[in-house]
This record gives sequence, structure tokens and C-alpha cells, in this order.
Amino acid sequence: MEEEMDSLSKDNTWDLVELLEGRIVVGCKWVFKLEQKVDGTIRRYKARLVVKGYSQVEGINFHEISSPVVKLDSIDIVLALTTLLNLELE
Repeated sequence: MEEEMDSLSKDNTWDLVELLEGRIVVGCKWVFKLEQKVDGTIRRYKARLVVKGYSQVEGINFHEISSPVVKLDSIDIVLALTTLLNLELE
């Protein structure tokens, strides 16, 4: 959890501001996962702080959330397709 909080702080994920009158706070929760090696032993414990997006109200706070996280598999696929199709990537 400390590693996740340090990462969020370092990336300037949010700004601490006063809650405006009439606004609703979108909550968050922790999601925990065990990352295992091929032999089944524990590689590491992972924790992610995620927003409860289902509590948002369209027109009020519906379009104010971003998630700057990309999966390594997605990058691998884009690079493989770029090579396979002989494209240039910027």
C-alpha cells in the first residue's frame, strides 16, 4: 500500500482541494492481488487504489476521472504490430 501511495504521490495523480458545496465525493477502495511465480510461490503482494466509478452521477462528476495506467502486454502488442506491419511508431 505504501508503494502504491508513493507512486500516486510521485505522479501527481491528484490535488487536495476543498470540497465545493453541492458536490459529491467519489469514493475509492483498495484492491489486493498476489503475484505468483510459475512454480506457484509468491512473487510479491500488489495493492491498487481504485475509484468507485459506479457512484458517479452523469453531468456532475462523470467525465472527471482519468487513469494513466497502461498494461505492459498492451505495449508489447503495439510494438509487435508495428514491427509486423513495418510501421513507424512515435
